[in-house]
Amino acid sequence: MRVAILGAGYVGLVTGACFAEFGFQITCVDTDERKIAALAKGEVPIFEPGLKALVQLGLQYERLHFTTDAGEAIRAADVIFIAVGTPSRRGNGEADVSFVIAAAEMIAAHAVGYKVVVTKSTVPVGTTRRVERVLRRLRPDCKFDVAANPEFLREGSAIEDFMRPNRVVIGVEGERARQMLQQLYRPLHLIETPIIFADLETAELIKYASNAFLAMKITFINQMADLCEKVGGDVHVLAKAMGLDHRIGPKFLHPGPGYGGSCFPKDTMALATFARECGAPVDLVETVIRVNEARKRSMVDRILDALGTPSSGKKLAVLGLTFKPNTDDMRESPALTILPRLLERGIKLQCFDPAGMAEAAKLIPGIDCCRDPYEAAAKADGLVLLTEWNLFRALDLDRIKATLHAPLIIDFRNIYDPDKMRGMGFSYHSLGRP
Repeated sequence: MRVAILGAGYVGLVTGACFAEFGFQITCVDTDERKIAALAKGEVPIFEPGLKALVQLGLQYERLHFTTDAGEAIRAADVIFIAVGTPSRRGNGEADVSFVIAAAEMIAAHAVGYKVVVTKSTVPVGTTRRVERVLRRLRPDCKFDVAANPEFLREGSAIEDFMRPNRVVIGVEGERARQMLQQLYRPLHLIETPIIFADLETAELIKYASNAFLAMKITFINQMADLCEKVGGDVHVLAKAMGLDHRIGPKFLHPGPGYGGSCFPKDTMALATFARECGAPVDLVETVIRVNEARKRSMVDRILDALGTPSSGKKLAVLGLTFKPNTDDMRESPALTILPRLLERGIKLQCFDPAGMAEAAKLIPGIDCCRDPYEAAAKADGLVLLTEWNLFRALDLDRIKATLHAPLIIDFRNIYDPDKMRGMGFSYHSLGRP
């Protein structure tokens, strides 16, 4: 089976590399000539553990191909995945599906024979039907089936999520298309991965509902952390006890400075906007969005309180800038809310992130980029842990203390033990712990 993937970004590239590993012939298409040229040489432009090796393996065995020639790839393919971006529209948070529709028009311009066209992009309910209408209007002479196959890839563990997913969701109505997609996902069926077949609308909604629920869990435990601080409780013990209830589960019950990334902020906004338009507003999700944004801003107040007054002219070490570890993605990272506000207060920021420095320097002008955590801590009046990279879990704390101007650590990921930190002479601040 030959597969074309329109869009060689994060989702398209991971999907293509993994399907190639399954043994299918995959062609990834993108309009960015420099990106395609680099990928054809095995150079991966994004940071994702294991992805470069998988791409290079696909190239080596000639199962994975990259091109800017959409027409050739579409004509040769049996199944065509649309994996282009669906960014939020400014103002109302609505998902912009113009790139998806443009991809459908491109497929219509070049299709020959029968094609299964699959929306892999995260799209509002009804978008796959819209793709179908575009195809049938522009090419009534061709036979198309459409399907919705949302992705559930976590940045930092995307290969594992594709190869050993919790489930695969396929929205499809035509029997021929269903059989072809069953064949495409047969390697996962063989390891007993649940494959959920649904109508198009339900499949599209599953992605939004899942991400909104996870964002809600994060926001809930963050508020419980605040409550623990007021009453002298320990949010980690609370979360462990909650997570042992099988109806709740332990995942996403870790307090922090607020969720970010390419999915949760965008998808919660899109779901809230779409639901309002449908006359079925999801007030709970709208509250999650509001509370999460407020939490990011509240982290600034915590830092200022810990630094003391006056804060202007002080130096602060910041470890971790990306929205989560094992990615170079800065999209909607709490750092983008917190750090500019600190700079406005006249605080000098000495920052280090294992993968996100280049992007952070472009997005947050005025920060000082450092080579490692110890350079960041040099003569600083305090240190903030924003992202829980493994590199930060075993810092030489004696060296950090000797390097800092003042032994202040503000740990927004609760990496260290409060009693041990205070025993070492640190003024230690964390979330939801006495």
